[in-house]
Amino acid sequence: MADTGSILTADSMAFLERYLNNASPTGYESAGQKLWMAYLKPYVDEFITDAYGNAVGVINPEAEYKVVIEGHADEIGWYVRHITDDGFISVARNGGSDHQIATSKRVHVHTKNGPVDGVFGWPAIHTRNPSKEKAPSKDNIFVDVGADDKAGVEALGIHVGCVITYPDQFFTLGADRFVCRAIDNRMGGFMIAEVARLIHESGKRPDFGLYIVNSVQEEVGLKGAGMIAERIQPNVAICTDVTHDTSTPMIEAKTIGQVKIGDGPVITYAPAVQNNVREHLISTAESGDIPFQRLVSSPATGTDTDAFAYSNAGVPSALIALPLRYMHTTVEMVHRTDVENVIRLIHDAVTGIESGESFSYFD
Repeated sequence: MADTGSILTADSMAFLERYLNNASPTGYESAGQKLWMAYLKPYVDEFITDAYGNAVGVINPEAEYKVVIEGHADEIGWYVRHITDDGFISVARNGGSDHQIATSKRVHVHTKNGPVDGVFGWPAIHTRNPSKEKAPSKDNIFVDVGADDKAGVEALGIHVGCVITYPDQFFTLGADRFVCRAIDNRMGGFMIAEVARLIHESGKRPDFGLYIVNSVQEEVGLKGAGMIAERIQPNVAICTDVTHDTSTPMIEAKTIGQVKIGDGPVITYAPAVQNNVREHLISTAESGDIPFQRLVSSPATGTDTDAFAYSNAGVPSALIALPLRYMHTTVEMVHRTDVENVIRLIHDAVTGIESGESFSYFD
C-alpha cells in the first residue's frame, strides 16, 4: 500500500457525499447506517446490528480471533425543549452542539412527516444595547419555523422531543479540502468502509475475523461503542475519529498539541492506547512511507477508543485520528490526502496483524 496515488474512486466519493449530507443525529442514526450498510454490503460476509442502531460489517465471521476497526455514526444536533405561546422554540443540546455558531443558521426540525425548515433567530445589532449585550448561550438561542403561535408550530408536527439538525451540505474547498457538518465522525465510517473495499478488491482476505464497526451515540459518552464491544468481544481494536487542527487562529498548540491538516494521520498517546498496538501503527506507517503526526490525549482520548480499551477485561486498542478544522461547526474541514492516508494506515495495520497476536507486554 505504499502507492501514493489517489485511492478514492468516483463511486466512493459519491457515497461520501450522500453519507455526509444525510442527517443522522445522536439517537437517530438509522438512516445513515442503512446508507453505510448498503455501500459496505459487497465487501463483507454479514452484518451485525442491535436495538440502538450499531452496525457492523463482518469478514470471516466464523474466525475465533477478532479484529475491530471502528468509527462513529452520529452527529451533534439539538432537541426541541419548549415551544412558547408566540411560536418560538427553545432547545437542548444533543451532543456537544456549539451555541455560539447557532444564530442565523438554517435548521431542519425532524418530525414524523419529514423535516420542517427553520432558522436560529437573533436580535438585530440595531436593537441591542452594547453595554448590556448578551452573547449567544444554550439558554437564549431559539428556533423560528415561521409560525404565528404555539398552535401553528404544533400544526407542523413539531413537539417537545423533536430532533434538530443543520442542513449544510458537502463541498470541496480549493483542490483538496472536504467541508461539511458531521465530518466528525461520519468520515470515520467512510474510511473504514474504504478499508473493507480495498481488502475485497485485493482478493487477500484476512485469516481472522474483521469487524468493521460503525458505532452510535459517541457524542453523548461513547455509549454505542460500549454496547457493541461487549457483544463482539474483540481481541484488538483500531479506532478512528477526528482531532483538532491547531494551526488555525485562536488555538494554543502548546496546550493542545501541534497538529495540522495535510500533514498526515495522527497517532495518539493515552492511557487507553495500548503501547504495542500503537507501536504497530507507527512501524506500519514508517515501513509504508505514510506520513503521520503524534498527539497526547491524557487522561482520556474522549473517543470510542476508551470504550473498547476498557471493555471485556481490557481490549488492546489504539487510535488513528484525522486532523480536522472547526470541529462541531457546520464547516468542519479535512484534507483529502489525510483521509486517504488514514485509510492506507488502517488497511496496512490490519493486514499486518497475525491471527492470535496478543499484543501482551508479557509475551
